[in-house]
Amino acid sequence: MSIKIFLTSLLLSLSFYQKNFINEEFFSEKNNFSVLVLTETQGFVHHEAIEEGVKLITRLGKENSFNVTHTNSSEFLSDEILKKSDVLIFLCTTLDILNQYEEEKMKKFIRSGKGFVGIHSATDTEYDWEWYGKLVGAYFLDHPKIQKATITTIDKEHVSTKHLDDIWEIEDEWYNFKDFKPYIKELLNLEEDSYKGGKNGKYHPITWYHEYEGGRSFYTGLGHRPEVYHDERFMKLILGGIMYASGN
Repeated sequence: MSIKIFLTSLLLSLSFYQKNFINEEFFSEKNNFSVLVLTETQGFVHHEAIEEGVKLITRLGKENSFNVTHTNSSEFLSDEILKKSDVLIFLCTTLDILNQYEEEKMKKFIRSGKGFVGIHSATDTEYDWEWYGKLVGAYFLDHPKIQKATITTIDKEHVSTKHLDDIWEIEDEWYNFKDFKPYIKELLNLEEDSYKGGKNGKYHPITWYHEYEGGRSFYTGLGHRPEVYHDERFMKLILGGIMYASGN
């Protein structure tokens, strides 16, 4: 009896330290295209944002006829899964999440003409991988406390921003960035005179897009607060980003 108790306790202790593997799928009836959402984290975990983000992207898939697969492990990024996917979404990922083999798979994915969408801490990811830095467009530096800020819509012709006012306000966690790539195409600019703690100056892109090595990349720094995922403006922004990245 004592041996059974010991073994049970040992298994429970081991399971406590193991990360639960998540693999969830939604298939659209029309099946226009497929997105793969990765939420793996090796640093800070945006629990609520990830939960709301997965719900939002799944809802957008149902309403706009695309398939959604969600996983919290890069081990799921097999050649077979990536071949069936059109867009890879890094939803609040953090730090070093891909090994060298998975990095090569991601390069192949983008170079085959497919798309990438980064949300919030996707710029707090893969600092030591230069190729990824060029894909995502910049890296996270730091941030002040959560507060309201004003955003200027720079490009209203893009599918992700055509619904937005010229100037609008929203509360979120505002990233300061480093290593902006000169070729990113700014969509939204964060106005630093509207909040405290900005370090980038007048040029402070908070959402952008660009083509990269045959594929497409879209990134937004919005998405820390779970409430943001229920804001109609943000919802349409994400949908537009996904549509752009998919080539639709």
